[in-house]
Amino acid sequence: MPSDSKKPADWFVSTKEMTKEALKLSFQMNRQYTLSKDQYTSTMHDNFMALSMAVRDRIVERWIKTQQGYHKKNVRRVYYLSMEFLIGRLMGNNIYNLGIEKQATDALDDLGLDMETVREQEVDAGLGNGGLGRLAACFLDSMASLGVPAHGYGIRYDYGIFNQKIKDGFQVELPDEWLRTGNPWEFERPENTVTIRFYGSTQADKDSGAKVRHKWINTQDVLAVPYDFPVAGYKNDVVNTLRLWSARGTEEFDFDYFKSGDYEQAVYKKILSENISKVLYPSDDKSQGKELRLKQEYFFTAASMADILRRYKSENPDLNDLPKRVVIQLNDTHPTLGIVELMRLLLDEYGFEWETAWDITTKVFAYTNHTLMPEALECWGIDLFEKLLPRHMQIIYDINANFLRSVALRYPGDNDRLRRMSIIEEGYPKKVRMAYLAIVGSSFVNGVSKLHSDLLQEKLFKDFYEIYPEKFNNKTNGITQRRWLLKANPRLSTLLMEKLGDGWVMDLNKLEQLNTLQSNKAFRERWIDIKKQNKESLVKYIKSSMNINLDPESIFDVQIKRIHEYKRQMLFAFYIIAQYLRLKQSPKEFIYPRTFMIGGKAAPSYTMAKLTIKFINSIADVINHDKSVNDKIRLVFLENYRVSLAEKVFPASDLSEQISTAGTEASGTGNMKFMMNGALTIGTLDGANIEIAQAVGDENIFIFGLKAPEVEALKQKGYDPKQYIDKNPMLKEIFKLIHSGFFSPHDLKLFAPIVQSLEQYDPYLVCADFESYCQTQDAVSKMYLNKEEWTKKSIINVAQSGYFSSDRTIREYAKDIWNIPVKQ
Repeated sequence: MPSDSKKPADWFVSTKEMTKEALKLSFQMNRQYTLSKDQYTSTMHDNFMALSMAVRDRIVERWIKTQQGYHKKNVRRVYYLSMEFLIGRLMGNNIYNLGIEKQATDALDDLGLDMETVREQEVDAGLGNGGLGRLAACFLDSMASLGVPAHGYGIRYDYGIFNQKIKDGFQVELPDEWLRTGNPWEFERPENTVTIRFYGSTQADKDSGAKVRHKWINTQDVLAVPYDFPVAGYKNDVVNTLRLWSARGTEEFDFDYFKSGDYEQAVYKKILSENISKVLYPSDDKSQGKELRLKQEYFFTAASMADILRRYKSENPDLNDLPKRVVIQLNDTHPTLGIVELMRLLLDEYGFEWETAWDITTKVFAYTNHTLMPEALECWGIDLFEKLLPRHMQIIYDINANFLRSVALRYPGDNDRLRRMSIIEEGYPKKVRMAYLAIVGSSFVNGVSKLHSDLLQEKLFKDFYEIYPEKFNNKTNGITQRRWLLKANPRLSTLLMEKLGDGWVMDLNKLEQLNTLQSNKAFRERWIDIKKQNKESLVKYIKSSMNINLDPESIFDVQIKRIHEYKRQMLFAFYIIAQYLRLKQSPKEFIYPRTFMIGGKAAPSYTMAKLTIKFINSIADVINHDKSVNDKIRLVFLENYRVSLAEKVFPASDLSEQISTAGTEASGTGNMKFMMNGALTIGTLDGANIEIAQAVGDENIFIFGLKAPEVEALKQKGYDPKQYIDKNPMLKEIFKLIHSGFFSPHDLKLFAPIVQSLEQYDPYLVCADFESYCQTQDAVSKMYLNKEEWTKKSIINVAQSGYFSSDRTIREYAKDIWNIPVKQ
């Protein structure tokens, strides 16, 4: 309880202080006066809330000062628009960035509470599906830590990425109720609510100057209510803002229906409106799902455009100067409607002429592409677009007409080029190509790894690169070391602080000093011991959560990422089966025990990915219950993979599986997290794996498989997976086992779709790369036998991870795209 001698003024003063005593007082006051609890009635969740509020109090003061400084200086700002922000748990990150980890821990100790127990009360904010959302979260951290004036914009989903349960080996999706017990980190800002319009029709009128002006009329309206999250930089008193929009009905209920007793109809419009921000990525295999998804994209981009202009106009009267103060970064194609919405505002609301409005718009936007696969590029049917956003469809037609006119002038008579480059894809149904719209409407277009950016220019967007070479550049992704090393791996961080100081927390290149220590035997022994402790911690967690016993002395061989065919979980699964067969048939050839771990979620409507999860769990059932092999190999599917679980897995991993088909992965960031925590990579020359290999040297990474040009050449030649199956006895045996129902005795045909796909099509060349993969895995096992050499390679991987900090990425964005100065 707070001391009676403490007055409210004492509490207020203490919110500015970072001492143990000040935190203790703030914790007690928040628990008593905000939560109305004491040490006897409070739950552990109450204690989490009280500590979060104590930390939040210290952030808020810096937040207000930061925003005041931006306004007073009228700084140029970057607005980062993303459908996903996979921010995970925030308390630990905020404590570390404020520099009060020891003080907070000691304060809880004095109160008889354990920091780790309190931290575990926080629910992951799963507002993303994977790498895209986690990248956005890392970028927010780096922008704040580097002092970049930035604002994130997204959607405050009531239910984030689903909670995954494994039942009888199958994925079952449960709602992610991350807001059920309250969220201490958000602040509702109803005064900045924006009205968003849908449907209706357009009307053309002439203004007083006899110029045609368009009106969007008879619309159905929804309210976008903002919630602000503070984003604290690392020990620099900078706090930026993540603003997430929540949908509300314009009316709580229809009183006429209510009076007549039709209570469901009375709230129907409210429920329909609020569905927009209800769930992350509604299933789009039905028309209603597609419509809701497009609504979501327009909802948050339109609200964000209105908010950006409101903020700009509070300090700048002339919208002609918008590009001097505003840059808007589109994180993939989902926010591309922002381009069209800004055009609509400038044309219809502010009366700009087309040429001026287009010049302003194209100078403001920049676009990051995140995929190499044409089928993954977002397209929307014209019929849906015209129904939902009629005015925007008109503007897109005009953008396309002007663009194609310029192409025709440059390439007279090349009608095939016009067809290829048109923002409107002809056919049935006609579609809007959102990536093409983003390219045409942006000043810069970037890929997220060297290979990815090269392939964008040489293949996917070759026509556009020929016209706009100055737009295209590369910005290899990165991750924040403050989350993925300092916080996630405290044992290793402590060793790094002891040997190198704390400079690496803000300049990860300083880890290169480790190269001089990798030959030091005593240092290597410390390194080995830390990895062992991290593995034992993960073993304990898996035992408590899954009741599975694992051997910490085995190689922890891990693939954790979204379940998708191109990421080739099937290749990993086939290797695991091969190891099982080797143990059964030729046990003397087995080299070293392994624990295989696979984790990730499959999209609810992605049948093949969900069947892959079942297949993996069926393999695990066989291996883990076979006493003749389960002391040598074990397979674990990590249920409900999420940020907080990832923070346990990366520090404990020995081998990182980055085995996508070459030319399919844009970058990957999981590879960087493994590397930064001392795992070695086995992978193809795909995405950022190439740059990791360049950083560590070929001798410190395990590369296998076809290269991207070889993949393309093989497909053009005519790839027949059966040729590879027939000439590889092990692969042939694996397919025979699956055909026989060995892994599905109760349903012999359960995995027939997997077999059929791989034998007849194998679109991601699992069979073609299998032999090379297995040979390289043998090299891994043999290398692990030499613990001294393995440890040297582990140290080198961490030492060379500096390039893969998101701080480096953000510096490049700020210099090359945003034109915003960053302190060195």
